[in-house]
Amino acid sequence: MQPRTALLAIFSTFLQFETDHVHTWASDSKLRRSMQIQLEQSSQRDLSAKFWSLYWHKLWRAESQPDSQKVSAGHLSAYLQETCYWTAQKTAARFSSSRYGVSDYFQIAMAQVDKLLKGFNSDQGFNLQNYASATFASLMRETLRQRREIDICSDWALLRKLSQKRLVEALKNNGVPQETIDRYVLAWTSFKAIYVPQQATGTQKLEKPAAEVWIAIATQYNQERTQLLPNATAITVADLEAILMTCAKAARAYLYPAQISINTPRPGQDAGEFLDQLPNTEQASLLEEMIATETIQTRQNQHQQIGKVLIAAIQDLDQPSQSLLQLYYSQAYTQQQIAEKLEMKQYTISRRLTKLRKTLLTALATWSQDTLHISPDSDVLKAMSSSLEEWLTGHYGEPAPTAPALE
Repeated sequence: MQPRTALLAIFSTFLQFETDHVHTWASDSKLRRSMQIQLEQSSQRDLSAKFWSLYWHKLWRAESQPDSQKVSAGHLSAYLQETCYWTAQKTAARFSSSRYGVSDYFQIAMAQVDKLLKGFNSDQGFNLQNYASATFASLMRETLRQRREIDICSDWALLRKLSQKRLVEALKNNGVPQETIDRYVLAWTSFKAIYVPQQATGTQKLEKPAAEVWIAIATQYNQERTQLLPNATAITVADLEAILMTCAKAARAYLYPAQISINTPRPGQDAGEFLDQLPNTEQASLLEEMIATETIQTRQNQHQQIGKVLIAAIQDLDQPSQSLLQLYYSQAYTQQQIAEKLEMKQYTISRRLTKLRKTLLTALATWSQDTLHISPDSDVLKAMSSSLEEWLTGHYGEPAPTAPALE
């Protein structure tokens, strides 16, 4: 893959695949025109790609109109193409037994760019690419886990595996009103309480419940309905089965969403795409305001200080702990692979990694309190934890000497 160097290309071109290999960079004319306008309006010509990524992200956060927000998201999607590709390649190598290839993982992650953008906090001064690398990897793994269940589970097995939180999210995503959701959840809990598989294994292909089981589930629902839903009417077996099938369908749609292109025609219009409506002239004033008040240097200094704190904390660890971090974050070993290498249990490796992250997070929180005078409450610690994971991914992702042997 030929890396991009020109700002115009970085924010307006997209990878094109042939089978599972990169074929070329394709330019989006609307994004190219939008970026060209911004570059021409800017009074400074030496702004970096990082600056423009923060600019488009801040604009994305500030905009309230979906059409104009799509333009900012389009520029950021273009910016993150290489990051997503290398993360996809690393994920494909880690999960080599999966039927998905690099291009599949790439598409899985890029379809969820909005989720990544919502989670990124540009005010902390971290690099969007480093954050994206960690987030893309997480999204790929989570989607792989979900799709494995979708591919191999029957409707009845999927319903048994669902959590109530995930079911409610799926129904809300499908536009089901809250009152109906309450009835559906009651039907689902009655199903889980009555239909308990007898076999210890092999539950992925659960068959449809027998007639007598359906009657028992309906009876359970009707007994519980007056306690939870005072106005609910009694349910029949046919209605109960229809409700559960609706739940299964909503769960599949939620766990395996359709991918929608930013070139999709705008709803209710015969012509035109989301990208057709370019940002208005207010962008120029926003750009000038950002340039005038930019504190990138300050945030970069803080970022460098954070790096020094974490590097010092890592150096204080014993050698096996340092090696474990490097194996996990740099050499793409899974916890199971590390456990096999060390002849340990996988949960032991998981606990060691959790303890190491906690040690580094404590060092970061102490520095934050002493230097920035920020009290490490739950929200701050949550943000620090996300930043720590991003920093570890970026730090160990850089070229480094071979990891010392594990003891």
